[in-house]
Amino acid sequence: MRDFINASLVILAVALLVASASAQQASNPPLDFPTHTTPEPPERARDDRRSLQQEDRVLKKGPLAPTENDRNLFSNFLRGRNTGLIRLMPRGVYDSATYHTKKGLNIRGGGAYYSFANLTHAYGYGNDIELDHNILSVGFAGGDYGMLTNLGDRPLEDITLNDLSTRFIAQYAPPKPEPAVRSEFRRFQAGVTIDGALYRSRLPVQIGATYLLRSVVYRESDVLVAFRVVRKDSDGSVIIAWRLLKKYPRPELAQTD
Repeated sequence: MRDFINASLVILAVALLVASASAQQASNPPLDFPTHTTPEPPERARDDRRSLQQEDRVLKKGPLAPTENDRNLFSNFLRGRNTGLIRLMPRGVYDSATYHTKKGLNIRGGGAYYSFANLTHAYGYGNDIELDHNILSVGFAGGDYGMLTNLGDRPLEDITLNDLSTRFIAQYAPPKPEPAVRSEFRRFQAGVTIDGALYRSRLPVQIGATYLLRSVVYRESDVLVAFRVVRKDSDGSVIIAWRLLKKYPRPELAQTD
């Protein structure tokens, strides 16, 4: 009887240790990657563009198209080079393939993502921005990362590479060694303040505000974009006017043993 009791106590102690370790692991998710779930990119080489169909800079038809009033409001701005007007859908609402929602769009990611480098809402093609629960973010897969900063209510037309507000983000040089890349991911995830401006990978949506975005997608693209959140629609989507300020050489990732 005593042996049976002792064996039961040992089994109970082991079970409690396993449960404690599991709880601790769950409460401390890895810092290297975003904690939210994103759709798995399609199985393909990153430089394979045969399956990518670029969108027009301003869609005029379909659920992702801004309204005619939106287009008219920015008609002069959109005559400029490297400009566009997009609608971002809230993540998880229209992505029926991933979240099995009742509403759905026939595009991977449900219209919550956009690539300024590749002109597409489709997830998995160098996405630079995401809308998730009224939060704008950059950097979603692997070691890809970036930063956003809110410039406030400034005219989008006034933002140039010569502006003092673009100096840090424009001159920033992404590292190549993988450990340094992961360190930068964590740094901008937490947020960095430089010359009084906050640079972070996730910022709240502010209607009427102009933002700067730097998106580094290794082995694919590195872009600097100025954009303005024009308005928010009743379905939770936002209309964004944007200008590509600079396209950098394709960043390479140096893996270490």
